[in-house]
Amino acid sequence: MPPSDWVIVARLLRTHGRRGEIIADILTDFPERFEERRRLFLIPPERLHSRPREIELESHWFFRSKIVFKFKGIESINDAEPLRGFEVAVPQSERAPLEEGSVYVGDLIGCHVIDLGRNGVDIGEVVDVDSASSSTSLLVVRRPSSGPGKRKEQDALIPFAKAWLEAIDVEQQRIEMRLPAGLLEINAPMTKEEQREIETRNKE
Repeated sequence: MPPSDWVIVARLLRTHGRRGEIIADILTDFPERFEERRRLFLIPPERLHSRPREIELESHWFFRSKIVFKFKGIESINDAEPLRGFEVAVPQSERAPLEEGSVYVGDLIGCHVIDLGRNGVDIGEVVDVDSASSSTSLLVVRRPSSGPGKRKEQDALIPFAKAWLEAIDVEQQRIEMRLPAGLLEINAPMTKEEQREIETRNKE
């Protein structure tokens, strides 16, 4: 199955306990569906070079804002450690139905954020969605290099707030928003002059 036929529902972070348990970020708006799922698939970080691995979910529980998985056949820390960074997926045909106006978190990745408040400027590509650090999900947007000498690419954190959202077109990979003035500047890298000023203050 090509990548577009999978839905990413979690990302494995690290071992948790001594019996093969693994803690993960939740990347689905329907974590309650793990109660009815037994068949899951693990997709390695180098997804272009490997096939998804089918695995059976024995049990799971929620830990703060994350989830802990216990997979069949993964019985120790040594078994679980190689799975760091793997994504947990289900086939598109098995994903939960959405209400009108809703969108899957995984479908946001790869979309470009268009700021209509700046005459339709392309802010950058969504490379991740942080749903754990605050009550509002944060779009991690990879901004392109710009300015004299071309600054390095930098990630901007943009709250996925309904008040700012105008439209989402998953097929065209567009997220149209009207961002508040000054939001992007908060994420802007310091200029050389600002860095020198901070260094001078520290010396004083």
